[in-house]
Amino acid sequence: MTIDNPTPKKIHQGRNIKRFREILGIKQEALAFDMGVSQSSISDYESKEILDDQVLGKIAEILKVPAEAIKNFDDELAINVISNTINNNDNATMTNPAVLNYQPSFNPVDKMVELYERMLQQQKEMIDKLERLIEGK
Repeated sequence: MTIDNPTPKKIHQGRNIKRFREILGIKQEALAFDMGVSQSSISDYESKEILDDQVLGKIAEILKVPAEAIKNFDDELAINVISNTINNNDNATMTNPAVLNYQPSFNPVDKMVELYERMLQQQKEMIDKLERLIEGK
């Protein structure tokens, strides 16, 4: 809720599941397999505005994202933050001393390596799942 918009915007949890699933490169069929449901059930979940906490928790666990992220992600808010932060017309962010003096409390290379290792692990898990699926046919 903001001053400009007195009514809080409803978050569409199903749409957020779809966004996170697509960002992670996971097909509906793969998510359905992991959940032990049909692909059409995943499609139904993704069309619902609000999901049961148990279902949402299981999906979040499989996608390896916090359930709160699915419950609270607002793409319009994210776009507004990005558009208000980056100004391509005058390079203000590149001349801002606060930006130029930014010293992260973590090593960005370590984070990239960590992300890469996580992606490799997820790829291995997907290959294992596909092999199990193929063996089951």
